[in-house]
Amino acid sequence: MSELTRRAPYVLPVLLLCALPFYVEAFWLRVGLFAMAAAIGAVGLGLLAGTAGQLSLGHAFFLAVGAYGYAWLAGEPGPGLPPLLALVLAVLLAGAAGGLFSPVAGRVRGIYLGVATLALVFLGHHVLLTADSVTGGFNGRSVPPLTVGGFGFTDDGPELVLLGVPFGAEERLWYLGLALLALTWFTARGIRAGRPGRALAALRDSETAAAVMGVHVARHRSAAFVVSSMYAGLAGALLALAFRRIVPDYFGLALSVDYLAMIVIGGLGSVAGATAGAVFVTALPLLMTRYADHLPLVATPGSTDGSVGPTEAARYLYGAAIIGFLLYAPDGLHGLVRRLRARLRRRCTEPAPATTPSSVTPPVTAPRAKEHTP
Repeated sequence: MSELTRRAPYVLPVLLLCALPFYVEAFWLRVGLFAMAAAIGAVGLGLLAGTAGQLSLGHAFFLAVGAYGYAWLAGEPGPGLPPLLALVLAVLLAGAAGGLFSPVAGRVRGIYLGVATLALVFLGHHVLLTADSVTGGFNGRSVPPLTVGGFGFTDDGPELVLLGVPFGAEERLWYLGLALLALTWFTARGIRAGRPGRALAALRDSETAAAVMGVHVARHRSAAFVVSSMYAGLAGALLALAFRRIVPDYFGLALSVDYLAMIVIGGLGSVAGATAGAVFVTALPLLMTRYADHLPLVATPGSTDGSVGPTEAARYLYGAAIIGFLLYAPDGLHGLVRRLRARLRRRCTEPAPATTPSSVTPPVTAPRAKEHTP
């Protein structure tokens, strides 16, 4: 198999994603932006839960650290740093927050770690509401635009036209999101395929066996939590740029549950599966909101007749999807696709059964007489 043929399954989707801003409207680009930001955070949680076997319900807290960290570092009131530097520092700030919690993550596992991280969500929500000078309080704060070398990603000026297509904020942010998602894929797959990934997988399977092989249990658990927090911080910063204004209520417990749904539906421990789960969970409520008029049993947004709204209906649907995957496909979408590909490959490689033409009668041989021994 040639190198081009081996990489074709990856090159073609990338080319398609790069060409989308030239053909689709702004709504679909916004859906894609939210999905890419969610995919970055879901990949980080997948490393923690799927590869390292650590349960976390505090992912929304680290997304808030990244989002508000960028908004404060690059804005006023705040240091007013260059936006690109503020973006990098916001990711590092989320990693530092994960590092402060890493002693707990290094010594606690399972449901106990989940309850411990759950406290982070409530604590973070309280801080976001009370630290008005940094977060803007209940009303939130606007997000400064990202500019690099005079080129703005989140503002509509100066006017930019490529191949006759005007490139506004959504089109510009689309390519930034693609670049950050590609960076996430590259680093996450490198971690999983390298020694850290093998050590984390050994910890997930058996702590005793991993310790016998020389794996430092607490250190690797803490490192996995810090890396996952940094991915969440990057996702939060990209979400802030896409929203242009952030409020504390968005970064609640429901967001952490959504991220758990992403990695369960997509498949634990899979980068591609986490991305697919993020696209499903993020795009479903947006699409149901847009097409609520054409869907049965779904009320239009703002309806007061007590019917089920698009957001609630979307949660019911992917809640049912979680139950279905846990019962019939515990390894998620990634495992389901892998099994289907293996089945198709077996069917293509199996030799056809030999058949004898019906018009030809095989010759009948007479039985040989038994020879007697003299």
